[in-house]
Amino acid sequence: MKWALIGASRIASGYVIDAIRAQSGHEIASVLSSDEGRGRDYAETHGIARSSTDLDEILADPEIDAVYISTTNEKHHPQAMAAIDAGKHILCEKPLAMTLSDAVEMVRAAEAKGVVFATNHHLRNAGSHLAIRDLIASGRIGEVLSARVFHAVNLPEHLRGWRINDRAAGGGVIPDITVHDADTVRFHLGEDPVEVVAQSAVSGLGQGVEDSVMSVWKMPSGAMVQTHESFTHPHAGTGIEFHGTKGSIFARDVMTQRPVGGVWLVGPNGRQDVSFDDHNLYVRALGEFAKAVVGNGRPAADGVDGVKSLAVALAVREAADQGRAVRVDYGGI
Repeated sequence: MKWALIGASRIASGYVIDAIRAQSGHEIASVLSSDEGRGRDYAETHGIARSSTDLDEILADPEIDAVYISTTNEKHHPQAMAAIDAGKHILCEKPLAMTLSDAVEMVRAAEAKGVVFATNHHLRNAGSHLAIRDLIASGRIGEVLSARVFHAVNLPEHLRGWRINDRAAGGGVIPDITVHDADTVRFHLGEDPVEVVAQSAVSGLGQGVEDSVMSVWKMPSGAMVQTHESFTHPHAGTGIEFHGTKGSIFARDVMTQRPVGGVWLVGPNGRQDVSFDDHNLYVRALGEFAKAVVGNGRPAADGVDGVKSLAVALAVREAADQGRAVRVDYGGI
């Protein structure tokens, strides 16, 4: 399979390029950048044969089978629609789009064209989260009553830019981190939030966008979910908890791009450490994508997963902006 990178991004250089090349027979043939010089330097640095500033030129190449889209959020929809029209398989960064209707259009267009469309929700590929999901699914904590997600971090200097000052490009902590937490909770519980309340704030970084948010979600089962996301907390650590009628799961430092952290189960017999695999999250995600392309299963997170995580994030932002409970609209998907 030959790939094109749509966006000369840091996430591609830090994680996805190596994950693509870890798949047997996969190579990266080209990269798109809006800046000709940056694209040329990026291609040279990462051993990519060619760069271009013209999306149509890249998509017209019949040798390109798939694209990875990691541009700023407002570009995802038009670039994905062009790739779908060209018959390319797509792995798209989250959030899929700026609006729910655009995200739904992307997923439905891919289905109609018969191409694989996946969302790059990396956390569900972590060994820690796969272990947590297995514990819940096997009934180890009984009926889930509540969950807590704390994902307040210190946004690194090199990632700030549009994330802290450009709402039109998809800036703000809600589209950046809340979407991940929404997907992770959905992955573990197998159900979609129905209503949210939230408060957002500017706590030191945000310039016209929120840099911190707390929210509470109501699940169809009756379980409650509490979340905290921020760009301004250098020492808070991250984690996720699930509390049920028979026990509780605690996980620390697992809301990350690396296979680190710890998970333990607490029940009537005390605490039990939970082991998990330390595989590369992105290599697993690209492996599941590659299998889906040849008709073997589905991506780790498909387009519907991307639509639903975006829907929750949009509801959280609306609830915070309007100061009221908001029903989550999934756009009929």
